[in-house]
Amino acid sequence: MTVAMPFFDPASDPGSNFPELLRRSGLGSAIAGSGTVDGPPATTCVALRYADGVVMAGDRRATSGNLISHRTMEKVVQADRYSGVAIAGAAGPAMEMIRLFQLQLEHYEKVEGATLSLEGKANQLSAMVRGNLPAAMQGMVVVPIFAGFDLRRSVGRLFAYDVTGGRYEEREYVATGSGSLHASTVIKVGFAAELDRGEAIDLASRSLWEAAAADSATGGPDALRGIYPVVAPVTADGWERVDDGELALRFEAIASAVLARSEAPDPIETDGGAR
Repeated sequence: MTVAMPFFDPASDPGSNFPELLRRSGLGSAIAGSGTVDGPPATTCVALRYADGVVMAGDRRATSGNLISHRTMEKVVQADRYSGVAIAGAAGPAMEMIRLFQLQLEHYEKVEGATLSLEGKANQLSAMVRGNLPAAMQGMVVVPIFAGFDLRRSVGRLFAYDVTGGRYEEREYVATGSGSLHASTVIKVGFAAELDRGEAIDLASRSLWEAAAADSATGGPDALRGIYPVVAPVTADGWERVDDGELALRFEAIASAVLARSEAPDPIETDGGAR
């Protein structure tokens, strides 16, 4: 069977929009949705390098439209002993992808008798994100962050992805989700190459605080319910999740600093407003 290639005049040319090409070729039923892939919504996840490895952090709010559907969802998850994944996007496909990724890493270790290299883990996750592209074109976008400690290089490494499975290694920090612009700005201002563990955790926590203040889909710390973001350093000693007691003290310090800044005298008012 031979299928003739369609021809378009300048007015009807779909350009580089592949879903629109399918529609105008009479194959519109092959896809659903708007034909555009929007950015990952309703979360903020970050990861940054520091002297001993990497720190990953993510809020815990899940939304359905303008409603908060879940307050304790964990979007930063341990992949294996020396790596973790942070997810943004559609919760169902994202959690399924993470569980399958964890299973694949565990299976490889049992079969080969050794852990997969960090580079290999990043490539495997890239293939899984690429496999989700048909669902992403229907609105079920999944865009992860992968980070871990590379035992061969003795250094923490960060990887960002796009919806097509493109993998990009970042040198300093990475953020994803609807609050990523606000979070990455905070990290950019406070980042230094030789941050220690406490400084890195504080910077990641402050970035989530500011993202939650500006983005309604990002959940901040909830002291009343005892709910705090997931924050996890990954070093040569492996994955370590920071306990909520420590995070409560760190977010209390952030809140105190924000309050002190808001109560500082306004220079315009104290100047009298006259020249």
